[in-house]
Amino acid sequence: MELHDLEVYKLAREIARDAWEIYKVMDWETKKIIGDQFIRAIDSVAANIAEGFGRFHYLDKNKFSYNARGSLTEGVHWTETLQERGKITADQGRTLLEKLNRLGVKLNNYITSTKRVSVSK
Repeated sequence: MELHDLEVYKLAREIARDAWEIYKVMDWETKKIIGDQFIRAIDSVAANIAEGFGRFHYLDKNKFSYNARGSLTEGVHWTETLQERGKITADQGRTLLEKLNRLGVKLNNYITSTKRVSVSK
């Protein structure tokens, strides 16, 4: 299996593209106060999945998956904050949060499956 075949990675990349569309239209002040942290957290999810995928040992793989999960949780926080402050529409926030929640389930399942595969070897 290749990295680009992983559903969890594909969804993380899709969310990153959605987040970039939100970020790129922010004014300078919003980007600096909240937007930079938002886009870094969202981009970090797919990046950590990719880095973990490239690791040999399951403990290394899962370390990066746990980092991805932390970044995902941070992404949820910043999405909710952007919504609360009126920097994104309710529709944008709802759509992004739904995808982030789906990604959380997929990421947890990916972590569990990685552990299972390593234990069965």
